[in-house]
Amino acid sequence: MTSMLKAHQNELLKYEFKSLEKLPLKIWGESRDASIHIAKSIGLAIRQKQQEGEYIVLGLATGSSPIKVYEELVRLHKEEGLSFQNVITFNLDEYYPMPPNAQQSYVRFMNEHLFDHVDIPKENINIPDGTIPMDQVQAYCESYEKKIDLLGGIDIQLLGIGRTGHIGFNEPGSWENSLTRLVRLDNLTRLDAINDFRQEEDVPYRAITMGIGSIMKARTIYLMAWGQHKAPIVKEAMEGPITAAVPATYLQNHPNVKVYIDKGAAEELTRMKSPWLVGMCNWNPELASQAVIWLSEKVGKPVLKLTDHDYNENGLSDLILDYSSAYSLNIQVFNRIQHTITGWPGGKPNADDSNRPERAQPAKKRVIIFSPHPDDDVISMGGTFLRLVDQGHEVHVAYQTSGNIAVHDHDALRFVEFMHEFNGKGKEEGEKGKDFAKVLKFLKTKHPDQVDIPEVRKIKGLIRRGEARAGARFCGLSDENIHFLDLPFYETGKRRKLGLTQNDVDIIVQLMEEVKPHQVFAAGDLADPHGTHRVCLDAIFAAFERLKGKKWAKDCWLWLYRGAWHEWSIHEIEMAVPLSPTEVARKRKAIFMHQSQKDSPPFPGDDEREFWQRAEERNRDTAQMYRKLGLAEYEAMEAFRRWRF
Repeated sequence: MTSMLKAHQNELLKYEFKSLEKLPLKIWGESRDASIHIAKSIGLAIRQKQQEGEYIVLGLATGSSPIKVYEELVRLHKEEGLSFQNVITFNLDEYYPMPPNAQQSYVRFMNEHLFDHVDIPKENINIPDGTIPMDQVQAYCESYEKKIDLLGGIDIQLLGIGRTGHIGFNEPGSWENSLTRLVRLDNLTRLDAINDFRQEEDVPYRAITMGIGSIMKARTIYLMAWGQHKAPIVKEAMEGPITAAVPATYLQNHPNVKVYIDKGAAEELTRMKSPWLVGMCNWNPELASQAVIWLSEKVGKPVLKLTDHDYNENGLSDLILDYSSAYSLNIQVFNRIQHTITGWPGGKPNADDSNRPERAQPAKKRVIIFSPHPDDDVISMGGTFLRLVDQGHEVHVAYQTSGNIAVHDHDALRFVEFMHEFNGKGKEEGEKGKDFAKVLKFLKTKHPDQVDIPEVRKIKGLIRRGEARAGARFCGLSDENIHFLDLPFYETGKRRKLGLTQNDVDIIVQLMEEVKPHQVFAAGDLADPHGTHRVCLDAIFAAFERLKGKKWAKDCWLWLYRGAWHEWSIHEIEMAVPLSPTEVARKRKAIFMHQSQKDSPPFPGDDEREFWQRAEERNRDTAQMYRKLGLAEYEAMEAFRRWRF
């Protein structure tokens, strides 16, 4: 009987989810697994066409979303003999104007990630030409469209989705029957591209793109979205009405779309955020807590003031059936949230720790704070950092990457000129003098898309190292507890980094073996699953996996913090460290030590606030959320979630 009921519930959930999600959707635990699946599906389609003596037409996308797909296709070619001789490709878009050899061109992107590594005939590659004279663009676009049609259309189309809802460069306002054309880029799209172009004025205002109508003619479409920053637009595309304001919603009219997203991109979907609204739930303490917090926010009442009527009127009547009353449930959830709050992030000595997030013993712990970039430690958990040191724990901070690409050229030039004059201008001898001359010449003649030479990268890395050291010293650390790991995957000089290597993991393992920590803090901000934070976290996970047999490692807890842009949802938080106004001010001073990142950092994203402002507002918002739920009022809070292996 129980299995029959469970099967019925699953069918109901499936039906209800389908009524909200208007496209076939699969949520994957890891974007890599989803990407491998897509690549293998494409590989199978290529081989089937080869067996039939036919060519296959692929529509390809750029950006971070398809990178792992291309990596797997390259692996299939090199290790499993997948040939691309019968493959014809059409890329979705290209910036305009854009020379093909430019660092940011999609020609270069496709060559680096796919074409240079497989046996596709060069004449079979089609990418919009960003050098066509303006008066010839319309005719060129028409010929691009006609070439696709003459080949019988696209068999498989890869798509990402932009935060404006664009597919290709079809921005909000694009019409459903639009074809290949020149378009103006949305301001948000241009802001997202700053990371590739270094400064906003270098980002093109236009692009050539295949139209919505062009895309809709493809026989099969794979839409990919990875990371928390895509979650809001994924919800609109999956659950919203078809509208020109969100061009991806046009895909709801396509007969064969497959949508693959990871858990981060799924966070805003109704089935993830409030599954009780779409079907019956198997209530456990975690889900019950999520529902009660959601209800408290929705009706604007503290948890302890919620009534049976509130639950019944908001689709949660079945939840209180598992409890004697709403009051009983409220008390349980209130206590659960209350127990996350602690002023002792390293554990309170000689205290009952049964309801505390951290262990009381040992009273003095060895702690490693891993910081992906040289400022994430103080930005994301500076108050907790200070508290751990103040309470006498042996704290180490490990800066995983040099952060050298995030330094303005003018800052590097200022330091070089200072040293040049300090040494006596023009008096440097031998190789030292040549290096000064080389660096000065490079910085003064550098082109906007030019990759820094190794000497400049070293100088920029030293700038960030000095700032990180100053911030850690301000927090009370001695130099021997400050570690600069300079993980190799980061050292490309470009925005796009290498994948995680064994060398990266070895460096993390070596430090952990030396310190043998009781606590590790790491950045769990997965907004960009292909970004530096994620690679750094994967290196830590791999190190824990390798060390799991060690006696000390079995007693080592991993706490995850998030970066300047996102915070854990209240129901996810397992340790909340309250900060006083004085501690907030101290944290701000630690952040101020990072002068190259103040005022206008090279990669600010679409948020114009400085990092200290983002951090303070995020910490204050967390404290306000706790207050609204009926907990004590604090100036600010830093939040953590424990990772259990």
